[in-house]
Amino acid sequence: MAVTFSDLHTEAGLKSLDEFLSSKTYIFGDHLTKDDIKVYAAVLDRPGDSYPNATKWYDSVSAHLSPSFPGKAVGVRVGSTGAPLEAASAKAPAAEDDDDLDLFGDETEEDKKAAEEREAAKKSSKKKESGKSSVLLDVKPWDDETDMKKLEEAVRSVEMPGLFWGASKLVPVGYGIKKLQIMLTIVDDLVSVDTLIEEHLTQEPINEYVQSCDIVAFNKI
Repeated sequence: MAVTFSDLHTEAGLKSLDEFLSSKTYIFGDHLTKDDIKVYAAVLDRPGDSYPNATKWYDSVSAHLSPSFPGKAVGVRVGSTGAPLEAASAKAPAAEDDDDLDLFGDETEEDKKAAEEREAAKKSSKKKESGKSSVLLDVKPWDDETDMKKLEEAVRSVEMPGLFWGASKLVPVGYGIKKLQIMLTIVDDLVSVDTLIEEHLTQEPINEYVQSCDIVAFNKI
């Protein structure tokens, strides 16, 4: 059954609302519902001290609404299983149920899908490029008879996604032996320096020239 209030812009309408709320916190119980929003929209201004019950209810509803809540309506009719407060005035137009303002309506599947698509697009636009690191590597030969030119060629022959070889130089280590000191840049998610050394630089056929490798410096870019 529906509860119908007369024009809540009038004293009679506010009095009926005040009496109706004498033993209630909200229109149909102790919890705010969309029915409270509809009635609130029909009240022109804060009822005032002459209507203490309606004023207390009005303030409670106001606390749940944003300052940008849309304008007021003229009359209101709300659905409920409770008994009617009073008969509708013949001159007071009642809002059709189909036109009721549904601020608490369930989210539709279309709404959920649209929200998911917006969230996915937002994450995609904010996706950061994978981090990079700069590495300085010492590559040591077997002895002073190792062809360092071929050693460097062998090292640079290693290719993989996210690996970029840089500048290099030969550094004396003693007894006529020199080591290759070489820079490389890696994409962190694609290249592991430990794997590069263990599975490539110290394995056949490169280990014909390379005895061992050490990481001298490792810096995030």
